[in-house]
Amino acid sequence: MDSANDTPVIRIHPADNVVIARRQLVGGTPLPGEGVTVAGLVPPGHKVAVRAIAAGQPVRRYNQVIGVARQDIVPGQHVHTHNLAFSDFERDYAVGHDAHATDYVDRPATFDGIVRPDGRVATRNYIGVLTSVNCSATVARAIADHFRRDIRPEALAAYPHVDGVVALTHGLGCATGSDGEPLRVLRRTLGGYARHVNFGALMVVGLGCETNQISGLMEQEGLQESGQLQTFSIQGTGGTRHAVARGIELVEQMLADANRVQRQPVPASHLTVGLQCGGSDGYSGISANPALGAAVDLLVRHGGAAILSETPEIYGGEHLLTRRAVSPAVADKLLARLRWWEDYCARNDAEMDNNPSAGNKAGGLTTILEKSLGAIAKSGTTNLVDVLEYAEPVRARGLVFMDTPGYDPVSATGQVAGGANLICFTTGRGSAYGCAPSPSLKLATNTELWLRQADDIDINCGEVVDGRSDVQTMGERIFRLMLDTASGRRSKSEIHGYGQNEFVPWQLGAVM
Repeated sequence: MDSANDTPVIRIHPADNVVIARRQLVGGTPLPGEGVTVAGLVPPGHKVAVRAIAAGQPVRRYNQVIGVARQDIVPGQHVHTHNLAFSDFERDYAVGHDAHATDYVDRPATFDGIVRPDGRVATRNYIGVLTSVNCSATVARAIADHFRRDIRPEALAAYPHVDGVVALTHGLGCATGSDGEPLRVLRRTLGGYARHVNFGALMVVGLGCETNQISGLMEQEGLQESGQLQTFSIQGTGGTRHAVARGIELVEQMLADANRVQRQPVPASHLTVGLQCGGSDGYSGISANPALGAAVDLLVRHGGAAILSETPEIYGGEHLLTRRAVSPAVADKLLARLRWWEDYCARNDAEMDNNPSAGNKAGGLTTILEKSLGAIAKSGTTNLVDVLEYAEPVRARGLVFMDTPGYDPVSATGQVAGGANLICFTTGRGSAYGCAPSPSLKLATNTELWLRQADDIDINCGEVVDGRSDVQTMGERIFRLMLDTASGRRSKSEIHGYGQNEFVPWQLGAVM
């Protein structure tokens, strides 16, 4: 990839018939090395044709098809929604063609983690207040608010090793079938959070008459009450005031034990990192996403795990993942999830190519194919070792795929339910996001965003676009930041208090 900072465009692959504007280009700007002069205004991050492309012919970026020309395109023209359209095409799945043995390091890196009695390792130490149904959300929030350090600093003053008390509320739990996929998926999600290693203790608060009975949740997920896991309902406790008081009492009983933790050096193999991208732009697949992919390669070499997700946002690029599958069975599981999505969209009168978003398009992305190819770059180059359904537990080490929607809060909620104890989130437009109980790192794709929104961003990958760094160097910086954050360094989103409102389980099926 060309990234010399004195050139006005970036060429990603020699076979591409478009290049990417490094900055805003005006008509008459020559493109050195391309033999082309820009015709008209081209915004930063957007595409410029460098070859004649006839109507109906494919447009190529990353040496992959990102759509077809709606009309004849001449060299120098801006290529975007006005002259580029989505078009399906045959994929060569070539299962396992690019799979290769992982080059594990001899001496894995370490971070300072919290080792639980069962041997699992946490990156944070929260007490959680989980709800079975929307009706208990107000009570859960009142319990957590009682222990907010910014409101009542004395509440946790004696418990410095507790990161906080967080309420994870949602809008589900009733008005659905008493069995079937929607309720199973919700309970699987709640169960994943109830077991999450970053909770030192947790309670589940219900209303009492909801479809998602706490007893059913506990049975499906194999959970049992203990000093670290308590449950109660508003109706069974005597109403709102009594329920809030009961929750506060339980937290106060849990605090002393939860505070008895110490960090100690542990191998990086205990990291499970969820990969997210939101508010993407034309630079995402050039800077932050491949840099995160380079960090993922390092993480895997050190024995850790990474979760790629957002199934609608790998659509059209899934063949790049099947080529890395360790077995036909893994590739088949991925393709089966895509077929499920095609059926899901058909049932809900939607289209798989109904993407990118308005912000993505403003940033230079035109079709879902283009967006997917850039999004997959987050996964690096190592083997795809497993494919999971939403919120299923991650048990394998290496790169895994979890089937989730593309909507970031829903997707990351599934990843955390599956065991992610850290999230890495790339953005080109400035997404605001956090993810309790797992810290979330924000990676900017361009320096303009970094300068404008530095309070929200943890690292500027725009240096790759500027020519001041490269993908591998940036990947090493991200990997080190992962280790520092897992050791307790607070991310920007944690400093701002993000994380509780971003708990959004996937709502499947009809609301009755």
